[in-house]
Amino acid sequence: MNKVLVIAYYFPPLGLSGVQRTLKFVKYLRQYGWEPTVLTVSSRGYYAKDDSLMLECDKLGIEIIRTDSLDPNQFFRKQDIVPMPSERWRKFLSRASDTFFIPDNKIGWKNIAVKKASELISKNKFDIIFASAPPFSSFLIGKELRDKFHIPLVLDFRDLWVDYPFKFYPTFLHKKWNLNLELKAIKSADGIVVASRRIKEVLIRRYSFLRYNEVNLISHGFDPEDLQLENKDKISLTNKMRFTYAGTFYENITPEYFLEAAAKVLKEFPKLRGKIEFCFVGILNIDHLQLLKKLELYDSVNICGYLPHKTCMNYLMASDVLWLMMKEDLYSPGKIFEYIGTGKKILGCVPVGFMRDIIEEANGVVVDHENVNDIASAIVELYKQYEHKELKGATEDVIAKYNRKELTGELAKTFIKLLNVV
Repeated sequence: MNKVLVIAYYFPPLGLSGVQRTLKFVKYLRQYGWEPTVLTVSSRGYYAKDDSLMLECDKLGIEIIRTDSLDPNQFFRKQDIVPMPSERWRKFLSRASDTFFIPDNKIGWKNIAVKKASELISKNKFDIIFASAPPFSSFLIGKELRDKFHIPLVLDFRDLWVDYPFKFYPTFLHKKWNLNLELKAIKSADGIVVASRRIKEVLIRRYSFLRYNEVNLISHGFDPEDLQLENKDKISLTNKMRFTYAGTFYENITPEYFLEAAAKVLKEFPKLRGKIEFCFVGILNIDHLQLLKKLELYDSVNICGYLPHKTCMNYLMASDVLWLMMKEDLYSPGKIFEYIGTGKKILGCVPVGFMRDIIEEANGVVVDHENVNDIASAIVELYKQYEHKELKGATEDVIAKYNRKELTGELAKTFIKLLNVV
């Protein structure tokens, strides 16, 4: 097999959405003739851990090399799970991080990772280096290794770097510094992969030397094996209509408008109380819990907390409508593609843009993300469809587009093309 060195800060047992894309690429690369070795960080404090994902790696026998890292998460390693702070405090910490660390607060991993990777490369022949970001310190690690060993480098943009909507620039110099680092990383790369059409558009518009076919769009997706429920009796079923959100809320990604719409529906249609359940699979902070109390929704809400990924997928499969909230069109939440994979009806509270197009293609309902009245109307209409058993999700051909096994095949093709060129 050809060998690929995968550089990924976020990797199991860390949880949340940042690990899924890289994990599933690593899982299926062998089927396309590529043996992955993962370079990641040692155990540290984080908002969520998922031992089930780690078990998935162990069963595959994937070689995982872990190193220390001088970053904030390291200081919480003895806590293992770090409580989600209030949004005000989280935002303050994020702004402080963007002020004092460039490109991000994982830059303390760079020198340690480069040293360890250099040792690996000296002992093993790697055909490709694959760096996934964020954090974008991973790209700087990949660049340094590319310059040192002349091994083809592929950069994987899960999100935008400079134009990420939640990136904070206290001064013009901060943005200029990040732009300069991004330019150097892209110029050093032999291949670029992006997770969404929007990322591709932004990069090509900024860097005129990038040709359209040099930036490969490989979408987020779903793992079909995650939908093969081992014990259907353990699915958390309910006799109510279930709306489910899977993921976290931060910055302007908020449940506020949806919850206000839910409260409006239950006030105007009191007979629906007890017939509809609003389920949250993920971490809610203190602000959200206080909002639930204020809106008198506790008896209609099921707060699951963070769940192992397979259990989370069980909840999605046991739901009637899966909903998503976005305020910006500059990032691509991975969970929407798992929503599509379940074949369930989707309610997207999203702005006009590529994500709205994706949801509509999947036979979903889309409304403005801040319009409480429209969201409430959509909830009522979807309940009517539920009563008449008319809820229909994506068609099979749309679902097939986001199969992670097939998407990994596209990544393998990118690798092979580089070997034939370099």
